[in-house]
Amino acid sequence: MSDHGEIHYATAAGNDMPAHETSYEAFLQGTFVLSATVINILFGLTVGGVLGHWLPAAALIILGILAGAITAWTGSRAVSMVMIAISALTLLLTAYS
Repeated sequence: MSDHGEIHYATAAGNDMPAHETSYEAFLQGTFVLSATVINILFGLTVGGVLGHWLPAAALIILGILAGAITAWTGSRAVSMVMIAISALTLLLTAYS
């Protein structure tokens, strides 16, 4: 059989764990942003499609997308969390009006 040579991964120099951690944090942030944006859009579609209140629904959808963009840009998850709470409260208030 032919000689396959030296195994390169066993003798690799350096540690790229910080790069892996940075990529993982970016993945988690992106997953959070997309999930929160989808939740806000679904709240808006529920208010509009199920309850028939399309003006608040449009506001929820637009503000939910805007909150997702702000969260992605700043890295602060508070904006999307507050928007999810506002969307849930809007659904609750429009359901009983």
